Amino acid sequence: MIVRFNEQSGRAVSELPSWHFCDNEQDANDCALLVLNGVKQATTPSLYWFKANNEALPEVGDLAIFTNWQGQPLGIIETVSVTITPYNKISADYAALEGEGDKSLEYWQRVHWDYYQRELAGTEYQCHPEMPLVCEQFKLVFKESE
Repeated sequence: MIVRFNEQSGRAVSELPSWHFCDNEQDANDCALLVLNGVKQATTPSLYWFKANNEALPEVGDLAIFTNWQGQPLGIIETVSVTITPYNKISADYAALEGEGDKSLEYWQRVHWDYYQRELAGTEYQCHPEMPLVCEQFKLVFKESE
């Protein structure tokens, strides 16, 4: 995939991180399809997840391979914006960028609150309305099928 991406884009990338969205097969595969269809343009893990897993925050210009749940590479995304926003300050416009469900803020709040509960289980962190979230907006820059 990286070779074809380099040929198409004129870049010289040698290695990229690879991961899937979400924490379960159904959601991971659904979100991957939303990205491929240009609907999902953002993802929002908690800042606590990055701290608990000693992971670096995404940065503008980062590239990553996204996969389905089974690990099959589907495409490459490029980070275009990263902000830290409290859970209770997420806007309806941002929730729509996530592209999930009916794209409403209410839907986003419901499914993400449940997700953060699972994401932080077994860590020293707790969900709360002001918890900081890493709001990463991205664009699809390569599809494996092309």
